[in-house]
Amino acid sequence: MRLVQISDIHCGPQFQKSKFDKAVEEINSIKPDVLIVTGDLTENGIISEYEDARRNLDRFECEIKVYCSGNHDYKSTGYLLFKRFFESKRVIEFDDLVIVTISTARPDRDEGEIGHRQLVWLQRTLSKYKSKKKIVAMHHHVIPVPDTGTDIITVLDAGDALRTLVYSDVDLVLSGHRHRPWIWRFEGLLAVHAGTLSSERTRGFFANSYNIIQIDDKIKPSLKVVGGESIDFEDLRRKAFEESIKLED
Repeated sequence: MRLVQISDIHCGPQFQKSKFDKAVEEINSIKPDVLIVTGDLTENGIISEYEDARRNLDRFECEIKVYCSGNHDYKSTGYLLFKRFFESKRVIEFDDLVIVTISTARPDRDEGEIGHRQLVWLQRTLSKYKSKKKIVAMHHHVIPVPDTGTDIITVLDAGDALRTLVYSDVDLVLSGHRHRPWIWRFEGLLAVHAGTLSSERTRGFFANSYNIIQIDDKIKPSLKVVGGESIDFEDLRRKAFEESIKLED
């Protein structure tokens, strides 16, 4: 199975149509089984941006699309519009895989929160799929991302979230939010962060990008620069660390 994760599209003032158009062309040629969108589809959560996001995302030729809400989507009472334009199933089952989405966005707040009730729901839901690979998708990150400054906008209950994810034997957690692609391995949990697909607000030397995740016996994520090369995440981590060391010289 092949998944593609895109994130932080930001339809509105930051949106780069040429980047998005190129991404549509590339991803449609990949023919993913599932497209996962991990939040911030809009910039300000207003109806014109939602309409634009809907038109643009409909261009992806993928039968199964999974949507998570982001903090920007919940601005300006946008949480009501998200349900109207992008509500999708929270649990999607395949023969040997299950994808579960959780909401971390809260109205007019940048930081995320899962909440006790949703964590209990997540634990009970995942307990039904002991024999399947388990993927959880959300917008905010539960593990801080390097080179993004002081990080006070992980999910507020990150400790409780990590405990639930680890003890529920989740294989992969997908998130976005920081416009910075990265990967962590934490007690058997693979955490993959997406960069921004089409916002002009990239970080440092990073370009607009998306993630391709091949699932066979193992889960193999890679990063694809829009209009550019594919990069193995391990190479990305090493090169980013080497760059950070050079800055100290």
